[in-house]
Formats: sequence, C-alpha cells, structure tokens
Amino acid sequence: MKSTLEILAEKHSDWIRIVRSFGCNQDTAQDVVQEMYIKIHFLISKGGDIMYNETEINHFYIFRTLRTMFIDLTRKQGKVNLISIDDVDFTDRDIKNIFKKLHISEFDELDNIEKYESKINVELDNMHWYDRKIYNHIQSGESIKSLSDKTKISYYSIYNTYNKVKKYLSKQIFEK
Repeated sequence: MKSTLEILAEKHSDWIRIVRSFGCNQDTAQDVVQEMYIKIHFLISKGGDIMYNETEINHFYIFRTLRTMFIDLTRKQGKVNLISIDDVDFTDRDIKNIFKKLHISEFDELDNIEKYESKINVELDNMHWYDRKIYNHIQSGESIKSLSDKTKISYYSIYNTYNKVKKYLSKQIFEK
C-alpha cells in the first residue's frame, strides 16, 4: 500500500500546473510545491489526514494549501525593499568599518583610501566648480537640506548634482 506522500507525488505535474496558473514561473512553482510536500508531511506526522479514502487525495485541500503558500510568498516578496548601492552614502567611518569586517589591516586601509582619494581629487579638479562644491559640501557631512536652505538652491537640484558627480566619479575611478 502506498503512503499518502507517494500518492500525493504521483500528481506532481498537476500541482506544478496549478501553481503556475497563479502567475509564477516554473522555478518558483517547483519551490512552492516542494514546500507543500514538507507542510503536508508535518501535518501527517501530527496525525492529520488529507485523504478522502485510502486512494483518493483531497484535491481541494491541496489547492488551498498551494494557493495560501503562493500568497504568503507574494506578500513576503512585496515587503522586501531593494536598494541600489548607489543610493547609500558611505562616510569614511563606514569604509573603515567595512575594512575591519574584511580583516584588512589599517596600513592597507590607509593605502586604499589615499589611493582613491587622490584619484577622486584629480577627477574633481577637472569638473565644473559648481559640481565640485556641491560634492565637497555633502561629503564633508552637510546635509542636502541644510545646503539647500543656506544657498536657496532647490533641494532636487543639489540632490541630482550630487548623484551625477558620484556616478561620474564611480565610472572614472572603478571602471578604468
């Protein structure tokens, strides 16, 4: 006599098709079905039953389980906020902490900072004075809002200029 999981696994392609009908790709459907097998295994081990009789599975229960698992997965993915590394401003202190976590000695750390700092300064010297001033003010720790309030220049103008300079420096220094 076959176990409940063996009977359930005989319809594996049907379970995949059902999950795909919810709107996900093949790999995600495989993952959801595998998770369903684990969930059903735990249910059975605790004394639960998903069978109508000895040979027929409760398809509606499996459908509801798969749909619930897919909805939970979709909700979890919706809560994840992806940010670009370009959107994160690193201070010298952050860089030092990163070097410490990577177990790079202070000597190597200073060499790397000085190497990039000199390249940054060379690139900044070749830029328009306005772009250079905006970048230097914000890098020195002044917030975009306070700089905007002091100079009466639009917040978004300063923000866009700063990001433009960061992207330019990143291309010039790290992609050469």
